[in-house]
Parts: sequence; C-alpha cells; structure tokens
Amino acid sequence: MKVGMVMGYSGAKFKFPQAQVEAADQLGFDSIWTSEAWGSDAVTPASWALARTKQVKVGTAIMQMQARTPACAAMTAMTLDAMSDGRFVLGIGPSGPQVIEGWHGVPYGKPLLRTKEYIRIIRKILARNGPLEHVGEHYEIPYHGPNSTGLGKPLKSILHGDPKLKIYTGTITPAGVEMSAEVADGMFPVFAVPEKLDIFGPDLEKGFAKAGDGKSLKDYDILPFVPMVMGDDLEECRKPIKEHLALYIGGMGAREKNFYNDYAKRLGYQAAARQIQDLFLTGKRNQAASAVPDELVDAIALVGPEPKILSRIEEWRKASSAGYVHSILLMHPTIEAMSLVSKAVRD
Repeated sequence: MKVGMVMGYSGAKFKFPQAQVEAADQLGFDSIWTSEAWGSDAVTPASWALARTKQVKVGTAIMQMQARTPACAAMTAMTLDAMSDGRFVLGIGPSGPQVIEGWHGVPYGKPLLRTKEYIRIIRKILARNGPLEHVGEHYEIPYHGPNSTGLGKPLKSILHGDPKLKIYTGTITPAGVEMSAEVADGMFPVFAVPEKLDIFGPDLEKGFAKAGDGKSLKDYDILPFVPMVMGDDLEECRKPIKEHLALYIGGMGAREKNFYNDYAKRLGYQAAARQIQDLFLTGKRNQAASAVPDELVDAIALVGPEPKILSRIEEWRKASSAGYVHSILLMHPTIEAMSLVSKAVRD
C-alpha cells in the first residue's frame, strides 16, 4: 500500500504547507494532491509543489471540469507533466450544481456524460493521432454553434504529451464509479471505510466490463481520502473530522441532491445522515457536527493515540491486499503523523 497527502484548498487565507510537502518527498510518499472549491485553485499549488520536490508525484484532486475546457485541462496537464519529468497526475470531477452554476455560472449538465466526453477529448489530444475533432452533447470541437465565426479548424497539439498520463476522477455514486471504471485510470472516494470498500465492487465490475480488454482492479487505482488527527485526547481529535463530515454530509449540496449524504447512508448511517443534514441546513452547524457518530469518524479516519492509528492502518493494508486500495491519501497531516504512517507502511 502506498501513502499520499491531500493539501486541500484554502480558507480565507492561503498558506502553502511547505514543510509537509518537503516531508512527503523525503519520506518517500507516493503522491501529493491539491483541491479546489470556490477559493484557491488546484493547479497553482500543484505547480508550486512540483517545483519544490524531486520525487513525489503531484496531482489535482480535483480540477473542476466546467471551469476549464478539456483542451485547457490537457494543455495544463501536458505542461506540468513535461516540466516535472512525468510526475503530474490529472484528477478531474464535475463538482456539484451549487458550485458549478452558483460560482462558475455555467450549466451543470449531465456529469457522467460530460466526464466521458472530457476524458475522451483529453486522450485524443495526448495521442496526437490526428487533428482534434469531437461532436458530443457538451463539447463540439471545432465549434460551429451560435455566435461562431465558422473559421474554427481541427488542430493537433504542438506539445507532445504522454498518452499514458493517468486520469483519475472524483466519484462515490454507483453510476459515477461505473463510469470511472470504464473510462478512467482511478478514482478518489472522498472518505471510505476499509472494511466496506467492496461496496464499490459491483459498479467497478460493470465499468470494467464496458471498458473491455480485460480491465480490472489491477489496471485501476483507488485512492481514498483519509482524515488524520493524532493525539492522546480522542474526543478532541475527533472534533475537526466531525466538522468536516458535517459540512459534506449536511451541506455540500441541496437536500434532494447531496451525493455525500447518499453515500453515508449507503455505508449504513441512514439515520445519522438525515439528522446531520436537517441540523446543518437549518443553521445548526455545531449540533450537526455533534450528530456525526464516533463510529463513523473512527471508521474513515486515522484518529487518536498512536496505537489506535496503527491498528486502523492494518485495516487499510488488508483492503490494499484485497486490491481495493492503491494509496491512502492523508488529509492535512502533521509531519509527526506522516512519519508514523510512512514507517508503519514500510514495516
């Protein structure tokens, strides 16, 4: 099992976690990942991290697709990959309608179809088998629609990218997992329970079957985000994780369209998911965080004293041995925590 780190996105002030980035490189971490919501972007800190490291891979988890054309995402990925000697990994995702329509001001569209088109276009650009042409529901290249000049022409990338560049998607829904297994190289579950990763199994198999050519888990990487707060006071360590889960389960989406709430229910926390959402959407954020079950926190996170964390790492290693985990991606870890996990995985 490999280990990575998620830098996340900014709060009101952006502070690049230089010490953790350097530690990840020195400790032999496999990857570092950046994110974006509606503040800091994912690409700029990824570029900075690549410039300040020598060995570790750096990727976006995720780039919001609707914020960039597929060609722009391909240009960015090819450039960063070239400048880092092949250490960049492209992670993309549809985000949610509240962000895409409320922040970017563009239609959310059909996320699964958009993702398929997006990846198909990027792969055509990387392959350079001919000038780029694509006609789909979300993208038409060259564009001939309303307000076009009619002068667009198919182009081939000047820069020769790597056709084997890995493309991952952020997904947890059954249909999203199936789609990712069909067209992508891996996926990021925003949180996961190592003992229940087989929840994705049927949908992964459907996607692999559609992909053909014998595609399986051996060809596909699953990289769960794993919150980590280490300390002797277990209750205090759980608090920031509960706040994080309350935001996602309770407020990251409308009541009738919250993928994270649906996912928590699929993991067996139906009553808690409903209560968290009810509290969060009525402005009771502290109570929503308190309603997050200790059991859920302990299941998805590395939290508390060292012995407890080490026992949970063993469960992740079992999931890795079963083929369901390529890397665990630690969220905002301290250097001490990074060292502990790095040593535990090596041993």
